Amino acid sequence: MVGQSPLSPAEGRAVLLEPFVHQVGGHTSMLRYDEHTVCKPLVSQELSFYESLPLAMRQFTPQYKGIVSVHLKRDSLGNLTLLASPGLGQLEGCGLLDKCKWAASTGTEHGLVKWSHTQVTKTFRDSCPGKVLLRTDLQYHTDSLLEDANGNQAERKSYNPWGLHCHRQHLNRMSSKPNENKLHQFLLLENVVSKYSYPCILDLKMGTRQHGDDASEEKKARHIKKCEQSTSASLGVRVCGMQVYQADTGHFLCKDKYYGRKLSPEGFRQTLRQFLCTGNQLRTDLLEPIVLRLKALLSVIRKQSSYRFYSSSLLIIYDGQEHKESTAPLDHHFPFPKTHGTNPSGVDVRMIDFAHTTFRGSKSNPTAHDGPDHGYIFGLENLIKILQSLSEGK
Repeated sequence: MVGQSPLSPAEGRAVLLEPFVHQVGGHTSMLRYDEHTVCKPLVSQELSFYESLPLAMRQFTPQYKGIVSVHLKRDSLGNLTLLASPGLGQLEGCGLLDKCKWAASTGTEHGLVKWSHTQVTKTFRDSCPGKVLLRTDLQYHTDSLLEDANGNQAERKSYNPWGLHCHRQHLNRMSSKPNENKLHQFLLLENVVSKYSYPCILDLKMGTRQHGDDASEEKKARHIKKCEQSTSASLGVRVCGMQVYQADTGHFLCKDKYYGRKLSPEGFRQTLRQFLCTGNQLRTDLLEPIVLRLKALLSVIRKQSSYRFYSSSLLIIYDGQEHKESTAPLDHHFPFPKTHGTNPSGVDVRMIDFAHTTFRGSKSNPTAHDGPDHGYIFGLENLIKILQSLSEGK
């Protein structure tokens, strides 16, 4: 389903996009379309995967909702706005007009994007009902994400900056002269954290191989080196990003992919433990439901002959706000987490990012592999073992 030509906001059909503030990993910009939907630039191989998604895998992937056309609008002051134009009948009754406008003005130095403080504050408050503290200086610099002079990565306790980092880079690419007037196609996908009040998210890069079949020799060598120098080679999984709500401070503790690449197997284990620590307590109650969900995914992956999930990620998600019955102190000024139906723990496990996924019959990649993805299976098995050892207090 391809989106229609863009319509002006005055015509009442354009959707004003904003960065997705809970993006913890990856390099492609994720944008918030509405409360329950995110969108990302369309890649034909990923579209092919969603269109041919095996029924057994649907509970472990975001729901695919279609395609929209996106274009960049620049006003007389240089402010940039991303507008999505839904197709006729697409997402009818889902609240197409977003209430929160996201605007940015391009800076002259180094192509930096300077974010509007008022709009950023509103965006983060709307997305995180908790007492998440915001920086007063919201001009974003890439080096603030990485390391200090001693090579240590600072813990980010005010908000997760990774989504803004990705969005800034993407907006700069879209606003370059060759691209400024182009119409871009974006995938519409389920926002898998929309039901959470305080989403704690662990983004894990799965498998022992990360390069796609179509990778150049240079890119192939680069990805092989990253795997060899990280836990991807030894464990088949590495940390690609993380945010954990700290109930005692009301902040999110965040880590990015550069932190994850440096971890040893023991460091990876300790990071899994940190992911389950919400400030007041270690959420050992989550270990069993996470392991059960991972085992169910493992059973499904073992049956998917010819699939290779190169460079895809696995999200582990839970709500960071402690339950009402917890003995730990709570801040009663903010709402308790939303209910999660038949899953009282609120744990979820989802596979994402399929731009390099291949399978027999794929329209965009004719390479055919035999059997299941053993590198992915190796990573899942090790992840399950490590979580089980944590549950046993080892």
